[in-house]
Amino acid sequence: MLYEISDGKAAARDLAEVKPAGEGTYLGFFQAEEAQAALEKFGYGAHAFAPADQIGHMMLENREGYDVMRVHIPHRKIIPTHDTALVYQNKSSIFFICDEVELLHKLRHILIEIEGSHLAYDRVLYTFFEKLTVFDVGFFDELEQEISEMEDALIESQKRNFVREIIALRKRLTPLKRHYEQLLNLLDELEENENGLLNDGGLRYFRIFSSKAERHYHSILNLRDYVTQVREAYQSEVDIDLNNIMKVFTVITAIFLPLSLIVGWYGMNLQMPEFAWPYAYPMVIALSIAVVVLCIAYFKKKKWF
Repeated sequence: MLYEISDGKAAARDLAEVKPAGEGTYLGFFQAEEAQAALEKFGYGAHAFAPADQIGHMMLENREGYDVMRVHIPHRKIIPTHDTALVYQNKSSIFFICDEVELLHKLRHILIEIEGSHLAYDRVLYTFFEKLTVFDVGFFDELEQEISEMEDALIESQKRNFVREIIALRKRLTPLKRHYEQLLNLLDELEENENGLLNDGGLRYFRIFSSKAERHYHSILNLRDYVTQVREAYQSEVDIDLNNIMKVFTVITAIFLPLSLIVGWYGMNLQMPEFAWPYAYPMVIALSIAVVVLCIAYFKKKKWF
């Protein structure tokens, strides 16, 4: 799929019929098997494309007369999976190369069907990156809502195992953090404009987008901190519950300690004077009950119960 950009409009063209490289500005969407012919046609060279270029982290490589970018497009709902697109740019063309037909159609839909009526060549890459991140604010809001609901449940002392939920959230945020770190590095290299492929307007657009991407990156860091705070709050709740259990055992032990002393005292193999007293046994029972009642009353007064 090849389009010529002219006067803010994109018109479909046949690759075999286009003008020689250097005349006009073009936008193309190709699968790997048809990429090399298009790249050669537009002066990228006989060995500009290699399947291995699609493997690895996001990057920008400045080659002689053109740039190559490897861009990851994450699946927001099934993180950490992502698609990979290669972007080739020279003075007269920008080509998107990907094995995923659905992704190519999505890119064509974004850049041609939505933006095609007012698409300028120096805005193509900016529009591409901007559209790929346009839904991230809403996605971050959804994650924040999930974390907030977990925090509310924790405050209400709902008996849930939050560990799995906390780990799941961190696993969703970590790939996003890594994605934006790589994206910011790519944008920094793009703004250096080593091959001079971006004009002043294009550079200005990318400075705007870099600021936006940096805000998104800090939003992810804030969400990670939020998850960490919830995890610490959950750990505090677990510690408090454990302390309450230990306090109960301590109180029970303190109550029965005097009784153990009485049992030990009368368990000695000695002849006690009170053994001859007919009320000695009821008196020991009464004393034991009194000790228990006094201990309970004392602990209640101290609010240990």
